[in-house]
Amino acid sequence: MKRTDATVMLVAVVLTGVVAAWAADLKTIQTQKTKDAVIMLKSESGQWRQGPNGFVLEFTTPTGQPLDVGKVTLSASMTMPGMAPMIAGATVSPDKTPGRYLGTISFPDGGTRQVTVAWDGPGGKGSTRFSVPVR
Repeated sequence: MKRTDATVMLVAVVLTGVVAAWAADLKTIQTQKTKDAVIMLKSESGQWRQGPNGFVLEFTTPTGQPLDVGKVTLSASMTMPGMAPMIAGATVSPDKTPGRYLGTISFPDGGTRQVTVAWDGPGGKGSTRFSVPVR
């Protein structure tokens, strides 16, 4: 079967609709406000669980405008008495939507994690920390 421009266009429209529908169904896990930015951590389930997790980070100005913050990193750590902290790093990449970043992270077990989000780009440089339970 020969691929036509119409077929390629149809696939692109369907995929865009699927991504938009998934993004519309995201639930907020945590919102963190800083002086210059509001950071929302979201996922499909509204929580992180043991094992692999997909998530979205959305950066906006305090007035709600999308904020391009350039390079973003996210790491999570959990301290345990008598042990070195367990650290999990995430893979984070920019989405096509300004201020939106897609990520994945995996946890070997449940427990409360201290999450650090850092950014450096056109929207400024900064970082913030907050707690997120992993169920």
